[in-house]
Amino acid sequence: MITERNIKWHKPRITKKDRWGSNQHQSALVWITGLSASGKSTIATELEHRLFEKKIKTFVLDGDNVRHGLNKDLGFSPEDRRENLRRVGEVAKLLVEAGILTVAAFISPFASDRDDIRKLFSDEEFVEVYLKCDLAVCESRDPKGLYKKARRGEIPDFTGISQPYEIPADPEITVDTGKLGIDQSVDAIIAYLSEEKII
Repeated sequence: MITERNIKWHKPRITKKDRWGSNQHQSALVWITGLSASGKSTIATELEHRLFEKKIKTFVLDGDNVRHGLNKDLGFSPEDRRENLRRVGEVAKLLVEAGILTVAAFISPFASDRDDIRKLFSDEEFVEVYLKCDLAVCESRDPKGLYKKARRGEIPDFTGISQPYEIPADPEITVDTGKLGIDQSVDAIIAYLSEEKII
């Protein structure tokens, strides 16, 4: 293992604020959390598209996508979920440092894991978005058939069925995706980013 004696932080010549000035917008991490089928990936993708149309440098980190590469060695045990999110948090930190308004879509069921990621950022750079959606509504959508498999016992450690989901205590934004459509949900997030002068 590399010890602290063998590594040293290399200070860049271009700062994050330099990049903000060049981009004409700030960077931040918009962390979208909620149950499976609450709309995380769909809303993240639409948010990215809307931001891109506004000439904002943006990128989505999606829960399924990162497991195809960066985190393909991890399963879904609580320990692996924690490591999955730790890695994503560090990648998001790099992207935000690069001046990119980063959107992350992850179930992230445990408050402690979300809090650990929040600690990587300043207060104005972390925006937690809780997609509120009743379990029954999520199950009725079930686009990947995961709830049916979980109910049959084919998927262990499934959030909302055999594993808990800890609702955020004080998110920056709560969007009720059981009642609101995609456009309305994205409108609410963009409104917050505008009010906070992130964009």
